[in-house]
Amino acid sequence: MIIGSGQGGVPLAADYAKEGRKVVVFERDALGGSCINYGCTPSKAFLAAAHGAGRARQTEKLGIHTQVNVDFPAVMERVRGIRDRFNQGVHKRLESAGVRVICAEASFVDERTVKGGDVTIQAPLVVINTGTSSLVPDLPGLAGTPYLTNRNFFDLKTLPSRLLVLGAGYIGLELGQGLARLGSETHLIVRGDRVLGQEESDVSETLAEAFKQDGIQLHFGVNAERVAYENNVFTLSLSNGDQLQGDALLVVIGRKPNTGALNVAASGIELDDKGFIKIDDQFHTTCSGVYAIGDAAKQPAFTHVSWEDYRRLKAILKGEQRNRHDRVLGYAVYTEPQVGRVGMTLEQAQKKGMNARSVVLPMSQIARAIEWGHELGFYRMVIDTDTDKILGATLVGYETAELVHVFLSLMEAGATWQLLEQSVHIHPTYGEALPSLARLLVED
Repeated sequence: MIIGSGQGGVPLAADYAKEGRKVVVFERDALGGSCINYGCTPSKAFLAAAHGAGRARQTEKLGIHTQVNVDFPAVMERVRGIRDRFNQGVHKRLESAGVRVICAEASFVDERTVKGGDVTIQAPLVVINTGTSSLVPDLPGLAGTPYLTNRNFFDLKTLPSRLLVLGAGYIGLELGQGLARLGSETHLIVRGDRVLGQEESDVSETLAEAFKQDGIQLHFGVNAERVAYENNVFTLSLSNGDQLQGDALLVVIGRKPNTGALNVAASGIELDDKGFIKIDDQFHTTCSGVYAIGDAAKQPAFTHVSWEDYRRLKAILKGEQRNRHDRVLGYAVYTEPQVGRVGMTLEQAQKKGMNARSVVLPMSQIARAIEWGHELGFYRMVIDTDTDKILGATLVGYETAELVHVFLSLMEAGATWQLLEQSVHIHPTYGEALPSLARLLVED
């Protein structure tokens, strides 16, 4: 029995059904989880259009003068079409594998016994894959207004002329910059002193500069105190006394686990103080036979992590030696410039007591970046000076979500920085700068 049809639950269900097991999936919403329905798939289809428009405008510095006309309804119709096609693919995959799908909200009624709708099922193996959803603040005046989250953002049919974004994490930055590049006057309300506050400060500074170039207005060090909605206009009152008005309000302050309706106590499953499912290193909950994967179990909230959780758990159940931490973690932020991250930052490594150091190469010193006009950003690599192994990398620049895989593979193989330094990458490419980055260690 699998509760939730996210990117870990679906392949697990399909695999077990094809092996001849009786498999049931409970899903209260759309099949495919957040990635397909209101996460990766629609957001990246949306950003394809947004960044296409942004890049076209930026060709002025290359001597190309363009006029960009955005057909917003067509943009969003394409986004929804791709989303729906992917969703149907999940339907077909489960159906062809012989998985029984119960479209109902599931809750435990006894040990490893779940009820959904008028169906009650007990199973020896239960996997929880319910994911997370938008965290909505208890902000006076917000309830009952047509505010946006990533859940309903992709249902937009008209371009808001003015957009207010509450939150400065990766979802707010991607969608906020996206609407700005498609023509919205965009304001980012940032509680702290920088965007993307969990990353290194120069990452935040680079993105802030890019956003200013896109005409986005950044409001730092303020809290939203109340919301008013009248005549289709949002008025947001800030802690510094300012008021901002917008035709749309996007609330993206964080995520919460989808565990509230599960009644997990009926099966002896414990939650932490924030509602995430407690698991050990082998994804086992506090109830025998019940496992949890993905971000509902506080794993890093990325599709590729949830999918690898499925592979990990399947291997564990076959008796193999895997655990929830046994792969190098990489991720990306799909702003422009992109942020590609893998492993540890210098600060994280030093806090662990490692003898670490880093080297940095600005994009403005990379031939391809100069030639193409993509000079905003940098490449950074962190190494262990005791072993020469690569500990992490931060890449901020054009399509760095692709380039960061070079580091991810080297780190998975346990390689040293000398292997990268000895590599001869093709000229002129962005990837050519990676060995150049490593050669800074030789020069020192």
